[in-house]
Amino acid sequence: MIAVALIPVLLGQAPAPVLPAGGVLVPAETMASPRAAHTLTRLQDGRVLVAGGMSGSERSAAGSELFDPATGHFTSAGEMRIPRHSHTATLLPDGRVLLAGGYDAGGQVLAEAELYDPNDRRFVSAGTMGTARAGHVAVLLADGRVLLVGGVGEGWIFLASAELYDPGMGRFLPTGSMHTARESHVAVRLLDGRVLVVGGHSGRRGDLRILADAEAYDPTAGRFAPAGRSAVPRHKHDALLLDDGRVLVTGGADRRDSQGVYRSADLYDPATATFRLAGAMRLPRYKHQGTSVRLPDGRVLVAGGAARPEVYDPREDTFHLIRGEGNLPGLFSAAAPAGDGEVLITGGYAEDRGPAAAAWLFRATPASGP
Repeated sequence: MIAVALIPVLLGQAPAPVLPAGGVLVPAETMASPRAAHTLTRLQDGRVLVAGGMSGSERSAAGSELFDPATGHFTSAGEMRIPRHSHTATLLPDGRVLLAGGYDAGGQVLAEAELYDPNDRRFVSAGTMGTARAGHVAVLLADGRVLLVGGVGEGWIFLASAELYDPGMGRFLPTGSMHTARESHVAVRLLDGRVLVVGGHSGRRGDLRILADAEAYDPTAGRFAPAGRSAVPRHKHDALLLDDGRVLVTGGADRRDSQGVYRSADLYDPATATFRLAGAMRLPRYKHQGTSVRLPDGRVLVAGGAARPEVYDPREDTFHLIRGEGNLPGLFSAAAPAGDGEVLITGGYAEDRGPAAAAWLFRATPASGP
């Protein structure tokens, strides 16, 4: 049971004062297209691939661009085979990027996947997944395969299924299914090679069920097993592996969605398969999956889901708002490392405005103390 004293924090009430910053945010060059629900992937040469996203309504999808941190400019990345949003993008060990699933410009759920080769700026077919899926998660395994989990399939069916992409074979292969179907969940590869899947939801409107349970995928056995329950049920949240092997889970919302956004965060300990509440964020945030980035010194930038990013310091278990721009769209934006302690943040939308073409650079400042 959650203590009564914690309820205002979990529901995003009683905002905390601004604490010392962990960096500064500055405007970057504008993208060629407005985007939300897109992906950013840092390539092996340091450039960042910007792929897909909603460019207007949910029945629209943008193409691709490349951001070069050395010049600060966006350029064309080549023509995608299928413009898409709400997909996944995974950097493979050979430097190519796997783009899988999502929705096409007509709102259809995709089974098709494609590979981006940065050497010749070309997208080529990567075959077809066993199941069309959008709003799923994808994680690179230690052996170079990619695990794709859950999401929504054709006919708005919530999926418990998972599959593997083998880059050596160039094929998608079946694997074990989760115990619970889910969308708007998160997944993180643990230090022992397993993949932790946390939260999400199944059902819609009156049948909406927000999930607190976690599952862990064992790539050796090809099976999911129960892995504990988070402090509160949450969906549309984010998660990231810390240097010490724990997992930081931030924000999300309850079944009231925009009226029930959390400031709370969880810390997951794989050794005990338990969650505990971490220090509260400075701002409530949700719809920020994939926008948390671990900084070189072990701190974490939580970039999306609200009008201002913040930095988590695991030594102090505290969050700090950063200086600079304070009116980011926040929702379904994207973030990726851009080198030398910098993080690129792009696009997103806000409750009062549609997808943005704007971009920003976060520049970290050293943490205080030993």
